[in-house]
Amino acid sequence: MTTLVLDNGAYNAKIGYSHANVSVIPNCQFRSKTARLKTFTANQIDEIKDPSGLFYILPFQKGYLVNWDVQRQVWDYLFGKEMYQVDFIDTNIIITEPYFNFTSIQESMNEILFEEYQFQAVLRVNAGALSAHRYFRDNPSELCCIIVDSGYSFTHIVPYCRSKKKKEAIIRINVGGKLLTNHLKEIISYRQLHVMDETHVINQVKEDVCYVSQDFYRDMDIAKLKGEENTVMIDYVLPDFSTIKKGFCKPREEMVLSGKYKSGEQILRLANERFAVPEILFNPSDIGIQEMGIPEAIVYSIQNLPEEMQPHFFKNIVLTGGNSLFPGFRDRVYSEVRCLTPTDYDVSVVLPENPITYAWEGGKLISENDDFEDMVVTREDYEENGHSVCEEKFDI
Repeated sequence: MTTLVLDNGAYNAKIGYSHANVSVIPNCQFRSKTARLKTFTANQIDEIKDPSGLFYILPFQKGYLVNWDVQRQVWDYLFGKEMYQVDFIDTNIIITEPYFNFTSIQESMNEILFEEYQFQAVLRVNAGALSAHRYFRDNPSELCCIIVDSGYSFTHIVPYCRSKKKKEAIIRINVGGKLLTNHLKEIISYRQLHVMDETHVINQVKEDVCYVSQDFYRDMDIAKLKGEENTVMIDYVLPDFSTIKKGFCKPREEMVLSGKYKSGEQILRLANERFAVPEILFNPSDIGIQEMGIPEAIVYSIQNLPEEMQPHFFKNIVLTGGNSLFPGFRDRVYSEVRCLTPTDYDVSVVLPENPITYAWEGGKLISENDDFEDMVVTREDYEENGHSVCEEKFDI
């Protein structure tokens, strides 16, 4: 029996057989500006000649799976002959879903996995549970950890104790990668170039140039300086999709500080945007979202737990999700949590080697467990008892 592990995120699907490697694939469909009628699915995005003005069709809205037609097409493509060639009669699936998922979505998912695809057994689980499993496997002496999963739609902060999540202390912050990209689009459109339709390009800009400031006001002052002294300012060469396929940062020595570039490249000059955009994760109130930032929320979450458990959580803070890849993210979370906690507690913040696939790797480990058989719902169970057996089995 083979097991397929699918960490079904709102932006990327992390998928692979438990005995093989993981692939990270866009979990959406695209239409390009030129060929409006043709739809590209998942990693067919590489075939699009001109990805400017790319139109995204996403299965997830605000973090929940609502567009089943799109999700079906993406899954058909992933499970089909071009990708994983899944033999459903002989395959179990571990699939992730968001916290506090709606019952109607869970039932639709059960129906699609069991009745349409006919998987032999299904384990539906939160991505954080897989990350926690992976962390406990790497650190067998620890009993508690707190998973900070900062993804596309939200940031979730979830304490786990002995692989069980502590429901009363789960916190969701409505800031994710999507909001950061959209905010960057707005700032750039307001200040220099109209890029509101260029989600794909600006997302790349965000990943290439943004970083988390360790001292916001100091960096703000540097960003106001003129010429050489302004070490924050950077020139980003935008792709034109004929000669330049992918945007890149101009090396410091090639930057023209005053006047125009002679070459015909299109340049974005970014200064305080580089750190002001990721700053929203730490101070959502900057753009009028009345919520706590990540470090505050971590401390608040831990304070909701029994006092004797708190020190164990402070020294096992695990960062996962795409936003944790911003340079300086881990250090900033550490320094702020450190400031907010009593001095007699140790604080330790762990950033795994690959925070995006961390949960997938946890799923791979679970599928090799001896008690894996007891965790899943088999197709026979489902055909006999319907949705109720899934509700009982899955700790969602």
